[in-house]
Amino acid sequence: MTKCMTRRDAIALFGGLTAFTLAGCGSSGSSDKTYKIGVLQLTEHDALDAANKGFVSALKKSGLKYKIDQQNAQNDQSACQTIATKLVNDGDDLILAIATPAAQAVAGATSDIPVVGTAITDFAASGLVKSNKKPGGNVTGTSDLTPVDDQFGLLVKLLPNAKTVGVLYCTAESNSDVQVKLALKAAKKRGLKAVRYSVSSSNEIQQVVESMVGKVDACYAPTDNTIAAGMSTVSMVANENKLPVICGEKGMVDNGGLATYGIDYTKLGYKAGQMAVKILKGKNPGDMPIEYLSAKECTLATNEKTAKAVGVDLSVLKS
Repeated sequence: MTKCMTRRDAIALFGGLTAFTLAGCGSSGSSDKTYKIGVLQLTEHDALDAANKGFVSALKKSGLKYKIDQQNAQNDQSACQTIATKLVNDGDDLILAIATPAAQAVAGATSDIPVVGTAITDFAASGLVKSNKKPGGNVTGTSDLTPVDDQFGLLVKLLPNAKTVGVLYCTAESNSDVQVKLALKAAKKRGLKAVRYSVSSSNEIQQVVESMVGKVDACYAPTDNTIAAGMSTVSMVANENKLPVICGEKGMVDNGGLATYGIDYTKLGYKAGQMAVKILKGKNPGDMPIEYLSAKECTLATNEKTAKAVGVDLSVLKS
């Protein structure tokens, strides 16, 4: 025979069920959550593509559940703004910004959603953080500051008779300005005359490179996104006119540059992905210093076909 439940028993039972339900929700916690991650990549070229790939690889290895919305601005500043606004309005849990203009657009669109940047030379100089050691806001990430001084050491070793170097970059990118200053310093250190050759867009690349011919002995192109994306044009003109181009990263060498001593963008993106995982697990991006690849993680890359075209002997690097 069943006994009728008293009011006190009912309240106790309801309270127990509520506690059980809440405990059940808490036990699944973040492990069952599918994170929404937005990605804004400035443009398509080997270095940025590699950083993107490395980031995704780190997420996969973390075991977290996630959905990625991959967006590419095709090197269009207005598209960066539009996409950044979209990702913020979508309520993403975290946004990856690949390259300085992309990060500036996202940082300008939100001060709440965590933003991890990568392939950015100097976060502080670009106005993304208060300082590279103590970001202080919602932005952090990994820097692609290249060993510019070592790259000029490579230039001198390959081209011992060079006296004048043309430094090729885009004026629209603040990250390039940092590298150009380092390049001028590295050139002066070695007794080289460095001359700036700038473009404001990809449409000017061919004309500007052509204007170098006969005036400089070599060209130095840092990790500038506009130049990197237009490297096939740079190399077409330079190689036809036996103008050696020392580059900021390997992808530019693969696309016709002569040589570089630079960072691995897949590793750089992977490191950014590891930072993102820590943030999704509760870490505050404002407390996470900007991270860099070590000198040991830099690699030498050369292009033998280009070396033959411009008449440079790569065997000197073996000595």
